[in-house]
Amino acid sequence: MGRQDNPGTHGSRQGASGSGAGSGRNRAGASTRNTVRRPARKPGSAVYRRRRLFVGAALLLVIALGLGGFAAAASLLNAGAPSSDGAAAASAPVATPAGTPQATASPSATPTGNGCEQNLVTVAASTDKPAYAAGENPLLTLKVTNGNRVPCEINIGTSQMEFLVTSGSDRIFSSTDCQSDATELVKTIAPGQSETANFPWQRNRTVQGCAPIEAKPGAGGAYYVFTAQLAGKTSPKAVFQLN
Repeated sequence: MGRQDNPGTHGSRQGASGSGAGSGRNRAGASTRNTVRRPARKPGSAVYRRRRLFVGAALLLVIALGLGGFAAAASLLNAGAPSSDGAAAASAPVATPAGTPQATASPSATPTGNGCEQNLVTVAASTDKPAYAAGENPLLTLKVTNGNRVPCEINIGTSQMEFLVTSGSDRIFSSTDCQSDATELVKTIAPGQSETANFPWQRNRTVQGCAPIEAKPGAGGAYYVFTAQLAGKTSPKAVFQLN
């Protein structure tokens, strides 16, 4: 009888062989999968927050630097611009060279005090008689009146006054021609009140500088004019006669 193969045995080998081939393919597939790189994992939300904070901080730094530059430029421009105190500087006192005489206030008949107006202070001239006999000396009177409604301080010293006698264009006499010691006399004159100064004239002539002069004023009924002056204020004329 001939030899018969066992079909079950062949089947087992083939199956085994098949399974071996399958195992080889599986190992190759596993090796291939192991060599392929997996895609990178996306950053988390914490990373995005850190990035946003960094970008925001950088933006703030740029803005601060820009503002600082503007402030520096503005300060440079302001340094070159004229100051608003220029008017005050222009009005400041200017130093005068050494030796320059300085104006100083001197007593005068100008009224002082609150509400005291100079144009309301008047000066008048008068004589004690309208006519004088031979050898009789006239008494010349200067009168200053305060027409203000408030008291006024007025200097009625001899430094401020003049008794002047003229005859036409002829200057006969002035109390300042031979005045050697001028005085100051400041008085407070009440509203509506007056102060007077009297001068007895010796019927003599004078010239400026008080040079000696022998000529005498005329007589025989000649008329003369007396005017009083006080710190630039001139009185109306007072006419009198000498016999």
